[in-house]
Amino acid sequence: MKIGCPKEIKPQEFRVGITPIAAQEAVSAGHEIIVETGAGLGAGFDDAAYEAAGARIIATAQEVFAEADMIVKVKEPQAVERKMLREGQVLFTYLHLAPDEAQTRDLLASGCTAIAYETVTDRAGGLPLLAPMSEVAGRLAPQVGAWTLQKANGGRGVLMGGVPGVGPARVIVIGGGVVGTHAARIAAGMGADVTVLDRSLPRLRYLDDVFGGTFKTGYSSAGLLAELLPLADMVIGAVLIPGAAAPKLVRRDQFGTMKPGSVLVDVAIDQGGCFETSRATTHQDPIYEVDGIMHYCVANMPGAVARTSTLALGNATMPFMLALANKGWKRACADDPHLLNGLNVHAGQLTYAAVGEALGIETVDPKSLI
Repeated sequence: MKIGCPKEIKPQEFRVGITPIAAQEAVSAGHEIIVETGAGLGAGFDDAAYEAAGARIIATAQEVFAEADMIVKVKEPQAVERKMLREGQVLFTYLHLAPDEAQTRDLLASGCTAIAYETVTDRAGGLPLLAPMSEVAGRLAPQVGAWTLQKANGGRGVLMGGVPGVGPARVIVIGGGVVGTHAARIAAGMGADVTVLDRSLPRLRYLDDVFGGTFKTGYSSAGLLAELLPLADMVIGAVLIPGAAAPKLVRRDQFGTMKPGSVLVDVAIDQGGCFETSRATTHQDPIYEVDGIMHYCVANMPGAVARTSTLALGNATMPFMLALANKGWKRACADDPHLLNGLNVHAGQLTYAAVGEALGIETVDPKSLI
């Protein structure tokens, strides 16, 4: 199979879909890798590294899309890229379709087969291709939140760990999954007073058993959140419903109860955000203010640490990429029901129920396509 890797063009996105290590593995398995020139520079991989791995460097994205049987990316295809997709071509990348009707309609119109990293599952019920970036985003969230809290950036001017005689920042993490756990660990490590909210009692027990004393836990409810919001200096939204739009957990009418200059960090922004006032921002212009409350809603947070993120993502995606290349998408998905869960679009049909529900588009059972 001919596997193509174009350069990411989303603003301030420095990651790359295929590492030289993954390219070497694919070439060793008998496949051809074509990489747009400069695609890996943001993550520290020059063209020579790909050529040494056996890949072929191509001058433009148009050529990559025209030649490749499968396109491997990081972020969802932008509008100009979606026009280059064709019938029968496989797209393997993050999609986050539920809050993005324009992208969904374009993918359906293209006739391509689109497999989304974020809905591939594993035997434990986890999301193995989302987890590495969730880990990165979770660890970044307190860091960027602390920066936003600085007075010069519009925040309250509160230091996360405080100093002797002055208390630390109060941080509320909504969601105790991968993002929330990593966010809570880092925030607590910075010295903040951290509370994690989740609706799964087994998860809360796990967090308490493993991290007891590092941070507090609470059963997530509208009532408890309303009690905690006036006390919080920072709220990190880390709620995920796989493939579906994120629920809105903090309303604008609650801002009046919060401290002016407190910070909302929305790690769920790729799925539409979990705060009513969330809108996607970029690393170039990451924060904005609504009613005195600062928002950090960068849609590709892991892109800020592109090398770490690219290596972590490449480790996770490589086995699936090779399976798709070795077997073709139909056989690979037939052999692996967890990979089949990643199928979102095929030949003009939507195949992921949560996306269809969010956008009001009819879906088909992916099993019927294999």
